[in-house]
Amino acid sequence: MSPRCDAVVFDVLETLLDLDPLADRLETVGRPREMLGPWFMRFQRDAMALTLAGDFAQFDAVARASLRVESRQTMSAADVDHVLDGFASLPALPDAEPALRRLTEAGIRVGCLTVGNPENTRRFLEGAGLAAFVDEVVTAEMAGVWKPAPGIYRTAAEKLGTPLERMALVAVHAWDCHGATRAGALAGWCARLEGEHADVFLPADVHGADLVEVVDGLLALS
Repeated sequence: MSPRCDAVVFDVLETLLDLDPLADRLETVGRPREMLGPWFMRFQRDAMALTLAGDFAQFDAVARASLRVESRQTMSAADVDHVLDGFASLPALPDAEPALRRLTEAGIRVGCLTVGNPENTRRFLEGAGLAAFVDEVVTAEMAGVWKPAPGIYRTAAEKLGTPLERMALVAVHAWDCHGATRAGALAGWCARLEGEHADVFLPADVHGADLVEVVDGLLALS
């Protein structure tokens, strides 16, 4: 029996790439490491709020604004630049490369779906050693909306040349998987970040402890 999905698209930040080095950069400019979590959550919230309001902003603009607010407007422009420059050199998480390799070897098209711009995202992936396994980089900028609006998942399927129902999203965020499911795609949720899948979100088609287990589950769907 043939696989149920023709393409798999991965969330990037926290799913494929490790954000922890950004905490090192926060420390370098005199901020606590613990600021990383609240800042990234504020960044995601602000991006979603703009989408709900019917607006769109660039990744860099939202990341800068949310970092300034989280620091109570006390960070200099140079300090903000230093922290944000860290996005270009984030390392891959240990389960990322084997998961992407497994899909490539199985003949499944692989994409990345993220809020960054295509050039920056491609640099992230090249720096992390993942670019060779990625056929398409699809961003919020291309779709004109941020996740989890349905349009961004439809755009990803179009870019990967497959019907939406034959594309799977893989993420460590249950809300992202929920968005993909609501849009009509398949979803694979990795428990590495959240531990348990919150029951306020629709269940993903596949659950796994790491990305390799999720990919194996998606390949087994038929």
